[in-house]
Amino acid sequence: MTTAAAASADDLYLLHEGTQYQSYRFLGSHVTQRDGQSGVHFAVWAPNAKQVNVTGSFNGWDGSQHAMQRRDGIWTLFIEGLSEGELYKYEIVTADDEIYLKADPYAFHSELRPGTASIVTSLEGYEWNDDQWHATKTENQFLQQPLLIYEVHLGSWKRKEDGGFYTYVELADELVSYVKERGYTHIELLPLEEHPLDASWGYQVTGYYSVTSRFGSPKDFMYFVDRCHQEGIGVIMDWVPAHFCKDDHGLTRFDGTPLYEYADPRKGEHATWGTQVFDYSKPEVLSYLISNALFWMDIYRVDGLRVDAVYSILTLNFDRAPEDCIQNEMGGDENLEGIAFLQKLNAVVFSRYPNALMMAEDSSDYPGVTTPVDQGGLGFNYKWNMGWSCRTLEYMKTPEEERIDREADLTDSFSRAWDENYVLPYSHDETANGTKSLLGKMSGTDNWQRFANLRVLYSYMMGHPGKKLLFMGTEFGQMDDWNAEGSLEWELLNYEEHRQFQTFVQEVNRFYLAEKALWEMDHDPAGFEPIGADDTSDGLVQFVRKAADGEEFLIIVCNFRSQPREGYRLGVNEPGTYYEAFNSDGPAFGGTGVCNEGPLEAEEWHCQGRPYSVSLTIPPLGAVMLKRQSEKG
Repeated sequence: MTTAAAASADDLYLLHEGTQYQSYRFLGSHVTQRDGQSGVHFAVWAPNAKQVNVTGSFNGWDGSQHAMQRRDGIWTLFIEGLSEGELYKYEIVTADDEIYLKADPYAFHSELRPGTASIVTSLEGYEWNDDQWHATKTENQFLQQPLLIYEVHLGSWKRKEDGGFYTYVELADELVSYVKERGYTHIELLPLEEHPLDASWGYQVTGYYSVTSRFGSPKDFMYFVDRCHQEGIGVIMDWVPAHFCKDDHGLTRFDGTPLYEYADPRKGEHATWGTQVFDYSKPEVLSYLISNALFWMDIYRVDGLRVDAVYSILTLNFDRAPEDCIQNEMGGDENLEGIAFLQKLNAVVFSRYPNALMMAEDSSDYPGVTTPVDQGGLGFNYKWNMGWSCRTLEYMKTPEEERIDREADLTDSFSRAWDENYVLPYSHDETANGTKSLLGKMSGTDNWQRFANLRVLYSYMMGHPGKKLLFMGTEFGQMDDWNAEGSLEWELLNYEEHRQFQTFVQEVNRFYLAEKALWEMDHDPAGFEPIGADDTSDGLVQFVRKAADGEEFLIIVCNFRSQPREGYRLGVNEPGTYYEAFNSDGPAFGGTGVCNEGPLEAEEWHCQGRPYSVSLTIPPLGAVMLKRQSEKG
């Protein structure tokens, strides 16, 4: 129980200035004491309301019994005798005497849909057991560390036999152990802020401070995060500050006026999505959003945020018809207020959490997304490379006989790999809504070729500069599109080819983690060297990845054709003995077993612009990764 929840004059000043970054401490409902009496303190920002009342299960939903008092745009009331678990809403009387029943924008817990009431909840009292994780977090979060993310929609990772959801507590055992066994460093969770419609996957939010009740209570979610950290797994939350849904109980026209959203519908609505756009010019909205970003780190100890739909924040005319387009005061279409919000968000987050992960899901070519704010950038430390995902998958969809001269779809990204600090994502967007699963996207005349294509693609991904993200189900070859209303196709693991593919993903993940050359220099072009870049017709993509010490390196050869290459001469810079450290065509993975079992001696034979070369066999639709013998062991 807290001893006070009322806002000080300084709190209100900062709120209205847009620099109050813990506004959740005094807005919303808080179990507290007043004059020696226990109860609940309510506070809500509704500056244009004529009157605001608290209505709930404790007064028969008759708001006239509990009128709030206004102070500087904030309505407050202490109700003696209330405690945790009470259902409530705010009864907003507008300037036109209309009455709105609104959920609390700062509620810490909400009713399970279709209920829409807020629930009085204390977030205090959970005893964390993740101190060791936080003590070593600096090592785990830097750009020079491996980052291998498993993206999860908790409602459809696995369902119970009756179709019900697993709880946060149940997932803390089953999901966390599964992710750890597969070698992932982080879990990324599709949005868990409260949302009314399952089909939105959490991207249309009504309760930004309420972890969704679909899977349990706030303290259950704390337990989930705690267990992740105890097992050495970081937690990234999808966060949606670009827009919010129009459901009547939510933020839309909260006090009878456009309060959280822009008043101009050309700025304030995403017509295609059917949502409202936050008004980034209002200081109180900035305090609300930045406080919310910090809230998930302060209270739930999440390790970072993947910020959704960044492009829609950067531009005034995202997905708008030509007749609805507008310009800013400089004559451009940039949303200058949105850009300033993102810069402020990142500056504040990193000032308090220097090792946080702040990832932009941005489909634009806006420059400097991962450039620090003090250098004029947006200040994220990672950006999803969505163009890379699109081009590589278009290539893999292409029948083999039509891939001639299309290797640029795979290799052009090498020249831009350091424009930003990238995450290479094969995410939910690549597997949903009729787009086919990743396995379903692969070309091939039979299942063997489709699985082999996916193995060589994953191997290429692991070698390519940039951190990695895979959506759930892709690790065992989900056949159908992702269906958020059911469970992943776990029954596929009854078939050998899917078990073998799961084994492959697990082993390539572990290989990635063990090899510094694959991640230590992701951010530095000195860690990469192309081989045979002028040849774009033979289906071979070859390159070198180097560790920071310049001594450790891997040579990666990917064959995107179904014909093996025997006696292939590969140019190398260093003399000595090489050996095959990884091969995607291993029999345990469902491959043909075309491999290089013995040592590969470098000969003084000039090849591909290098003074030495080795002769090796390259498997069909397969990848080989070579190391020098001196590094072995």
